Amino acid sequence: MQKSKYLLANDRDLLWGLTVSTIGREEILPGDPYPTRGHADGYYFNIEKGRILNEYQLLYNPEGEGIFESAHCKKTIIKPGDMFLLFPGEWHTYHPNPHTGWKSYWIGFKGRNMDDRVKAGFLSPEKPIYHIGYSSDIEHLYRTAYEVAIEEAAYSQQAMAGIVNHLIGLMYSLERNMELSKNQQQVDMISKARLMIRESLESDLTIQHIAEDLGVSYSNFRKLFKEYTGLSPATYQQELRLLRAKEMLTTTDYSIKEIAYRLNFESPDYFSAKFKAKMGFKPSEIKVK
Repeated sequence: MQKSKYLLANDRDLLWGLTVSTIGREEILPGDPYPTRGHADGYYFNIEKGRILNEYQLLYNPEGEGIFESAHCKKTIIKPGDMFLLFPGEWHTYHPNPHTGWKSYWIGFKGRNMDDRVKAGFLSPEKPIYHIGYSSDIEHLYRTAYEVAIEEAAYSQQAMAGIVNHLIGLMYSLERNMELSKNQQQVDMISKARLMIRESLESDLTIQHIAEDLGVSYSNFRKLFKEYTGLSPATYQQELRLLRAKEMLTTTDYSIKEIAYRLNFESPDYFSAKFKAKMGFKPSEIKVK
C-alpha cells in the first residue's frame, strides 16, 4: 500500500529557503513487489540500477528491515527505527527485506537552508543513516506533513518547510544524544559541571578548580565538555556571565565597574569589550537608557 502527494512551489516559496516536492508513506508486506507503482517520473527506480535525484529526501522506517546503498555508503542494513537521507546528485538504491517488508515514510525537499547545513558539515553523504529508534514524534510529524499536503491550503509550503526542519533537527539531536548517553558517567559529570558554572558566576571558581573537584584532568574535561555542549568550558562560563551582566545592567543599580568585578572580569574595559562583541552594543548604552 502506498500513498503519496507531489507538490508545486512558486517563485515566492523558493525565497523561503526550503520547499517540499513530495510526501508519502507505504507499507510493504513480506513478499510484496518493490518498488511500488504510482510514482511520478524521476522518482520510480530499478533496485539494481538505482537512481539519482535532484533533491533531498528524508525517509523513516519505524517497522521492518531493508538494504540501503549509495555512492558514499556501502551496502548497509536498514533496521527498525532508522532514518536515512538521500542527497541531490548522489546515486543510491534501497529496498525492504522481502522476508520482513517495511513501513516507510518519506518527504522530498530542496533549498538553501538544507544546502547550508551540508556545507557546514552537520549532514553528509558519507553518513546518510541515523539510528534513532522508534519515535512517535517523528511519525506524527510525517503524518502531519502529509495532511498539510493533501489539504494544500494557502502557504502550505511554509508549513511543510517548518515540519521538515523539525524532522531534521529531531533526527540529528536524537542520534547525537543517544551516542553521548552511552557513557552515563560522562553525561552526569558534564551536567554537574554546567550546574557548578551556573551557580558560581559571581565567584572566583575557575574551570581548573571544577575539573579538580570532578576528579578529571583539565585537558580531558575541556575535551568532553566541548563534545557535549559545543563550547569550551571557559567560553560557556563567559557567555553565561555576559548574559548575567545584561540582566544586572537592566535590573540593578550596580555600576558597570561593579558588575565587571562582581562577575570576575579582568577589568571594566575588558568586560565592556567582551560585552559589545557578544551583544552588539556597549554596556553603557543600556545604563544610559
